[in-house]
Amino acid sequence: MNHEETRITLRLPTDLHAWLTAQAKDNRRSLNSEILHRIEGEYRAAAADAESP
Repeated sequence: MNHEETRITLRLPTDLHAWLTAQAKDNRRSLNSEILHRIEGEYRAAAADAESP
């Protein structure tokens, strides 16, 4: 996986932001880390689905 970084601005609905913030706190991660964790998980799942027959 490429570890080069790109900065983005992400707008979230208020309820989604609140939920992600709570999840990050529960998982002892920053909000950015929580979002990245979830995106990477979805990316890996999609890649695995694409490779399966």
